[in-house]
Amino acid sequence: MPPLRAINLLQSKEGARLHGPELDRWRRWGPYLSERQWGTVREDYSEHGTAWDYFPHDHARSRMYRWGEDGIAGFGNDPLDWCVSLALWNGHDPIIKERLFGLTNEQGNHGEDVKELYFYLDGTPTHSYMKMLYKYPHDAYPYQDLIDENLRRGADQPEYEILDTGVFDDSRYFDVCVEYAKHTPDDIVMRVTVENRADQRAALHVLPQFWARNRWAWSGKPGKPSLTLEPNAQEGARVVAHNPALGTMIVTASAQQPIEWLFCENETNVRRIFGFEGAGPGPFKDGFNDYLVDGDEQAIRRDRGTRAAAHVHLQFAPHERSVLYLHWRPESSPAAAPDAVPLDMKELFAHRQAEADEFYAALQHDIADADARLVQRQALAGMLWSKQYYQFDVTRWHDGDPGQPKPPRARRRGRNADWRHMCNGDIVSMPDKWEYPWYASWDLAFHAVAFAMIDPDFAKKQLLLLVKERYMHPNGQLPAYEWAFGDANPPVHAWATWRVYELDREVTGVGDHEFLEVMFHKLLLNFSWWVNRKDADDRNIFQGGFLGLDNVGIFDRSSPLPTGGRIDQADGTAWMASYALDLMQIGLELAMTNNAYVEIGVKFFEHFLYIAEAVSCSEGCSTGLWDEHDEFFYDVLHLPDGTRVPMRIRSIVGLIPLFAVHVLEERVYGDLPGLRERLAWFLDHRPNLAKLVSRWTEPGKGKTTLLSVLRGHRMKSLLRRALDEDEFLSEHGVRALSRVHRDAPYVFDHDCARFCIKYLPAESDTRVFGGNSNWRGPVWMPVNYLLIESLYEFYRYYGDEFRVEYPTGSGNSFSLSEIADNLARRVTTLFLKDAQGVRPVMAAYPMLQADPRSQDLVLFHEYFHGDNGRGVGASHQTGWSGLVALLLQPRMMKLSHSAPDAAPVAASVAEYTAPAMAR
Repeated sequence: MPPLRAINLLQSKEGARLHGPELDRWRRWGPYLSERQWGTVREDYSEHGTAWDYFPHDHARSRMYRWGEDGIAGFGNDPLDWCVSLALWNGHDPIIKERLFGLTNEQGNHGEDVKELYFYLDGTPTHSYMKMLYKYPHDAYPYQDLIDENLRRGADQPEYEILDTGVFDDSRYFDVCVEYAKHTPDDIVMRVTVENRADQRAALHVLPQFWARNRWAWSGKPGKPSLTLEPNAQEGARVVAHNPALGTMIVTASAQQPIEWLFCENETNVRRIFGFEGAGPGPFKDGFNDYLVDGDEQAIRRDRGTRAAAHVHLQFAPHERSVLYLHWRPESSPAAAPDAVPLDMKELFAHRQAEADEFYAALQHDIADADARLVQRQALAGMLWSKQYYQFDVTRWHDGDPGQPKPPRARRRGRNADWRHMCNGDIVSMPDKWEYPWYASWDLAFHAVAFAMIDPDFAKKQLLLLVKERYMHPNGQLPAYEWAFGDANPPVHAWATWRVYELDREVTGVGDHEFLEVMFHKLLLNFSWWVNRKDADDRNIFQGGFLGLDNVGIFDRSSPLPTGGRIDQADGTAWMASYALDLMQIGLELAMTNNAYVEIGVKFFEHFLYIAEAVSCSEGCSTGLWDEHDEFFYDVLHLPDGTRVPMRIRSIVGLIPLFAVHVLEERVYGDLPGLRERLAWFLDHRPNLAKLVSRWTEPGKGKTTLLSVLRGHRMKSLLRRALDEDEFLSEHGVRALSRVHRDAPYVFDHDCARFCIKYLPAESDTRVFGGNSNWRGPVWMPVNYLLIESLYEFYRYYGDEFRVEYPTGSGNSFSLSEIADNLARRVTTLFLKDAQGVRPVMAAYPMLQADPRSQDLVLFHEYFHGDNGRGVGASHQTGWSGLVALLLQPRMMKLSHSAPDAAPVAASVAEYTAPAMAR
């Protein structure tokens, strides 16, 4: 029998859809629009790569996009042939609110930053139901005030946020709730519920929009879509949406107030953007804006176009609410028949909401605390809303499109010049669809792990994307992100592959060996790239650059050093040790059905030991990064004259070696033919490496063998610092930099220049890596998650007898499992209400915390204040901060590594899926 939780998930209607034959159809429509397409690399055709300047926010309302679309509460099909979003106008703004506003990297005193209030509240993995909330002020949106004040402030000052402007004071705003419900996979309803939160009357223009993405201008091919208004006896008026390649859709709208259909073209207003007075008459993309704001009747049409809006002008009494609907469906659907019973939209939403409740009740049945269930559900909702259709063909981006001006030739020697093979066009999980509307490879690995607890199929597809030939470089490198595909991100993808495999097996009861095998072979290429490109002297000590930790080092580790030479990196080397262990584990799992993989598993066992020996050897060797005096791992600077300089910065870099741990269990792998003999031969003939394997000849708890960069004493030494509240340990997790550097900054002098690192618990005070990220003190979710998981793994070997003082200096000792439990609890308290009913992450939103109706709105920031837990950085980074969903479900973090009896479990999957599908 599969676990009770898995049975319940599969019994739910949403679970049945996820494991049924119609899954791809149910996923065809979803929240796939970006929240910021402007200011991205892929829309930048400038000569020198000035993306923020080439396509600014001011152009977005008037200028068509090449590679995607954006909008508020956006919804669309894959690949955005048809798009839906919401526009609003309060009668005072200089432009209608069609997309979220934020500052560019240069405008923000800590880099780019969205300046809006919006919250992802709910969703199901098939997007059968989705819900979000946007808060829009009555008064004019303070665009210029936000720009001017943030420009005035320095990096050492707090950011000027939307709540600081006073525009939301006295509840002078609208709550705009946007929901989507699918009647069938392609028969979909958008519901917009607007509530006036103020004690005074207010008016609002609401415009649900339906439009065709502009492909015709770029392809030069015939077949332009069309939207045409036609009368209809049943529906009053309807819009016929025709795409020659897709067929015809019917779009209708309903509200208590009169609906005015508006049309324009999804094409650039070349007069406004480029000053071409001889251009055609339009109407252009900005037609709705110019009609409402300027009263320009010539800016729109009333009968046809490629963009349509159902305009409703609402008048609200104090605290009044109004509801309107947008509905689209294929013309061929039964609902479009003349004698069809009209769809009961209110009942549809009630039905889909009930299904979502059923799904999450099954997932959360062992979470007793209601607030924890709320936080987990919103975290997962944020991940579901953060899916985006991401398209980027680098060759075409370099060379230009038919019929369009040729891009400057210099671009072919500039950004991503070595990545012309890249041709992406997929639904991808984004870190944050406004601040980071592009995938990052190590972020995506963490996203996949969190997704696996509710939608393992999607999680597997995300990992498989990165290793496809359209993504992975021919030399084996994985793409980092669009700003520089060639940067190196931490190689966490084998770890993510194994965790997704485990979680998938937990949910379905069946291990997907095909997925595991494909990933394994592709990751072999990537591992080889790391060994060949990032180990400068072939000594099993690795470099790698910034490795996702932005400003953690005293220098920009991805740029030529001001001192010359290179840095041997403790984190880069530890990541590679972990990589070898993860590939070993995957190889041994595959060996259970194919003995050939035993040899490969042993090979990675050997590789791990060579790396472990190199990084952990004592002072006097030429490679070791362990400092005996400080009992900590440090990066080592190699100067051109051969001098080795340990960079004595106590940062997360020195704790990452804890992640390189794996326990080999006799009960799991003991029967693999030849495994024990091969391992024994290797260790008998390499006695210097055998000492690195804890109790190789004396199996530990449960007949286990520990593989780790750290033996017991060194592990305790690192934990002594990691668990010290005067160093790394905060109330809400482990900091990225020790707090000792608050009073004792690390200083390095070279050639009359001084470089310094000090403890900064929140925003960065420098512009390194754009200034919108800081690893010099805050708490970061992904490394905390990996640390917690590593402690559980150490516990599998050491058991209850191995005790560590926690917190350091307290006099209390606990097992590693108990410490991991407590660390997980600390991290989850970032989002949970404390004794005063306050969520630490929301400390910058006092107005919301004081409002009983807003207290349960939770944001999942990029990182968190190292002293008080306040959310910092990107405010909707539910990508890796969504890992809290797993921390709130500790049983999912402690999965057994033994393979279940797959046959009866698979039978149970079929047994419980079929009845649910029938219902």
